[in-house]
Amino acid sequence: MRISFFLIGKTDKEYLRQGILLYQERISHYVPFQTKVFPDVKRNIKRTEIEHKNTEGTLLLKSIKPSDILVLFDEQGKEYSSLKFAGFLQNFMISGVKHLVLAVGGPYGFSEDVMKRANFKVSLSRMTFPHQLVRLIILEQIYRAFSIIRGEPYHHG
Repeated sequence: MRISFFLIGKTDKEYLRQGILLYQERISHYVPFQTKVFPDVKRNIKRTEIEHKNTEGTLLLKSIKPSDILVLFDEQGKEYSSLKFAGFLQNFMISGVKHLVLAVGGPYGFSEDVMKRANFKVSLSRMTFPHQLVRLIILEQIYRAFSIIRGEPYHHG
């Protein structure tokens, strides 16, 4: 299984970029892993929130194949403990999923079309986090999940 991590807009905080690079490298030891950053749709007074999400959604959907499994990180998704999230990822590996796409939306979330295309939705918390910080949190949880699957000590370290 390979994993792609889709993001809207670049990460502009250096400390977040460093953390993201660290966890991307660590995850790559377990599975083929890539991050794809889509251009940020600039906020515009003339563009509504829905138009904004639709523009971003079109970009995302063009990069997703029908056979890909799409998991959105969205506040309306299902919450998992770290152990349960590890099981969630492991189930994809066991079932023979070839390409898992994990996506984080922009500041307004996902378009209706992207929500309809999603196979699963995961929520990190009922709290709201800055969408750039969420990237680092998700990558750390993916790494933690693989360390749990492999029985490595990171989870309790």
